Amino acid sequence: MAGNSYAIARGIDEIDREIPHILQQEGWISCTGLGERVALSTTPCTECVRRLEREGVIAGYCARRTPHCLKASPLVFVEISLAYGSDDIFEEFRRAALKLPNVRECHRVSGSFDYLIKARISAMAPDRKLLGSSLPTLPHCTNRAAKS
Repeated sequence: MAGNSYAIARGIDEIDREIPHILQQEGWISCTGLGERVALSTTPCTECVRRLEREGVIAGYCARRTPHCLKASPLVFVEISLAYGSDDIFEEFRRAALKLPNVRECHRVSGSFDYLIKARISAMAPDRKLLGSSLPTLPHCTNRAAKS
């Protein structure tokens, strides 16, 4: 983003770091309350938040859901090892994994495996299907281990 390069070139001060941190913890805080926390009056605080949004430091806002209140299915993490390790293969695998309906996130990691997949399953049978038939068919997948 062009805004990010401007923000980096301009420099990020302590208030610029603290505002997103507070908003991440307390998304509904008012600009007056936020300003009090960072020692700014309401108008300069609002201007600072808007500037951080324009520069891409604050990328957006979201609501966190409580899975059990929504009757969400259990969460599993699956460690995946790939047969080969080039950027093209990693990207091909990631795109294919994110197309699976149960997969929520797919992260490339370092260590004894290549990817960590976060998935929601409705019961043990879909879990076995995800682990037994869906994931092994993904490009270059050689090994997997589930953690719940």
